[in-house]
Amino acid sequence: MADIELNARIHGGVAGIDAGEWDRLAGDDNPFMSHAFLSAMEDSGSVGPGTGWQAAPITVADQAGTMHAALPAYLKMHSQGEYVFDQGWADAYQRAGGRYYPKLQIAAPFTPATGPRLLLEDEAFAAPLLRAAEQVCHEHGLSGAHATFIAPEQVPLFEDAGWLMRSDLQFHWENRDYADFDAFLDTLASRKRKNLRKERAKAQEAVEIRHLTGADLTEEVWDAFWEFYQDTGMRKWGTPYLTREAFTLLGERMGEKILLIFAYIDGQPVAGAMNVIGGTTLFGRYWGCLADIPFLHFELCYYQAIDAAIARGLARVEAGAQGGHKLARGYAPVQTRSAHYIADPGLRDAVAEFLEREAQGIAVEQNFLEERTPFRKG
Repeated sequence: MADIELNARIHGGVAGIDAGEWDRLAGDDNPFMSHAFLSAMEDSGSVGPGTGWQAAPITVADQAGTMHAALPAYLKMHSQGEYVFDQGWADAYQRAGGRYYPKLQIAAPFTPATGPRLLLEDEAFAAPLLRAAEQVCHEHGLSGAHATFIAPEQVPLFEDAGWLMRSDLQFHWENRDYADFDAFLDTLASRKRKNLRKERAKAQEAVEIRHLTGADLTEEVWDAFWEFYQDTGMRKWGTPYLTREAFTLLGERMGEKILLIFAYIDGQPVAGAMNVIGGTTLFGRYWGCLADIPFLHFELCYYQAIDAAIARGLARVEAGAQGGHKLARGYAPVQTRSAHYIADPGLRDAVAEFLEREAQGIAVEQNFLEERTPFRKG
């Protein structure tokens, strides 16, 4: 690499970058870094004008135009759809006379799922890629750059670059080579095992459950899921992040990596959960329902996801952000990491002090939760 002259470039979107070149760097393990997913967000209007997300991917290439590194980046005018909350930093900075927005967000849009954020031919290209992101901040007057839900193996690359590190907690299910769901249940304490069996039986008695993927993902299926998604989105966020077109494009471009789990009553879909299939992980994303059925949320989002992960030989299920109720259902607390480059030295010092205190609280909370997992002790 020492003999290679490199050029960094900001693009107007991932859709305008060669898919083969992008995916060569992204790999095939994490579907949210794929050209198919990121371009679908742009082409569907989920990202772009009026959303506060302006695609601005950064690439590093040699003089011949060969890409050696890429960064899925966005100019952000707010902090929505990120799931790592920095609104307090923005408020404090703006009260002090600074301008926090726009900022540079390095992420899979609307997706609190761990994965690579530096798409690299070789780790040696991490430093020039991060320097390019820092330069973008200074040249365009951005307050900083924020990389969220970083794959654990990439955390040292951000640390080496001097970015501030932040931790949070999610709940993930780990597959310990279980033969089936009953084998997983056998690892739980007796009372917890009985509770889960009762919940599954109660949810399943009222509905028929089907797994849909690939060619199953017809427009009729997506129309039904759109109703579920809108119902949950309006209640949780006020406005759903994805457009209807996004689901059609995801089905067309990566349908074999989409798993919808639907519940039917008399042949009509009444609830559904969307999962995305990675190389080692099943990622739970969206859920919604049109009928109030006890424990159906747990069944479709958590228990059926475990069934699907075991059947596919996947190592884990990431069931999305928040949700302490996942703990009782065999999902254990796991730290997620984000990295932050703050351009203003004063704000950087204040954020660094805040993160040090916050990290202590996260560690205490994780220990507390780990003591309360439903698994048999001893």
